Amino acid sequence: MNIQTRNEPFSLRRRNLKGATPTLQGWGFANETDRLTDVLLGSPAHLRHLSTSSLSRKHLRENPCNVQVAQAQHAELVAAYEHFGVKVHMVEPEPELPMQVYTRDSSVMTPYGAIITAMSQWWRRGENYAAIRNYEKLGIPIYDMVTAGTFEGGDFNVIEEGCVLIGCGGARTQEEGARQVQGWFEAEGWEVRLAFIDEYYVHIDLMVVPIAPKLTAVCLACTEPAIVDWLRAKGHEIIDVPFPDTMALGCNFMSLGGDRVIAPTSSQSLIGQLKARGFEVASVDMSEISKTGGGIHCMAQALRRAP
Repeated sequence: MNIQTRNEPFSLRRRNLKGATPTLQGWGFANETDRLTDVLLGSPAHLRHLSTSSLSRKHLRENPCNVQVAQAQHAELVAAYEHFGVKVHMVEPEPELPMQVYTRDSSVMTPYGAIITAMSQWWRRGENYAAIRNYEKLGIPIYDMVTAGTFEGGDFNVIEEGCVLIGCGGARTQEEGARQVQGWFEAEGWEVRLAFIDEYYVHIDLMVVPIAPKLTAVCLACTEPAIVDWLRAKGHEIIDVPFPDTMALGCNFMSLGGDRVIAPTSSQSLIGQLKARGFEVASVDMSEISKTGGGIHCMAQALRRAP
C-alpha cells in the first residue's frame, strides 16, 4: 500500500496563500452542499441487525429488521443516486462486517484526503481497515488516522467551507477523539465547534445536516440552543425537523447540491418544506434498513463535490 498521512510530505494538504482549497486531483470537497459527483456506498449483502444504539436496540426488541426488505430499500437508494447522475463507488462486502453499509462511520472525506476514524464498537473496527483498502483502491490519499480516542464519521459535519461542527457524546465519539480532529483542522485554519450531545442521539448528523449554502436542517427540539444560535449568527436559515421525524432518522438525508436532496419518505415535514422552496427531492423508503441504526446520510461518504 502507498498510504500518505499528515506526518509524511503532503503538498496538497496545505492551502495556498490565497486560501484556495486543494483538489486532491479532483477528490474531496470544501462543503457538504456543492454538487455531489461521487459517493462511496456500502453493500448490505451481509447486513445484520445488531445492538449499535438505543434506537436499534428498541427495534431489535420490538420489531427486528427484515433484512431482505432492507436490502431492497438500499437498492432503491443506489438507484436514486444514479438517477441524479452521481457515480456510485461500492465497498466490497465482507461477511465479517455486517454494518459496513454505514460508510459514513468508518472514515471522513476532507479537502485534504480521507481521515480513518476509530470505531467505538469492537464488531465494527474492521470497517476502518476496509476503509483504508477502499481509499487505496480509489487512489485517494489518507490525511490521518484517529488515535486519541473513539471517533465516528457521523460526528464530522462540514457546515460550510472552512467550518466544521464535531459532535461528541461519549458513547460513539469520545471527547479525546473529537479534540484530536479539532486540532488538525484548527491547524489548517478552520473554525471548529464541538457539540456535546447526549449519547441517545448517537451522532450529530441525526439532528443537524446542511441542505444548501446557508440553509440547514436542524431538530430544534433536541439541538442545544447555543449551536442553533451559532448557526444563525453565521447567517444560516434553519428548517426545523420535528422531533418524532428526527427519531425516525428524518433529519438524516443527503444533499446532492443544485437544490437536489435524497430524503427518507418518513420525513414528510422536511420534504414538504423543501419542495415548497423549489427543491427536487427523491424520497426513498428507509423504514426497514434504518432499524439497524442509521439513515441516508449515515449510509453515504461523499467523495467528490464540484463547486
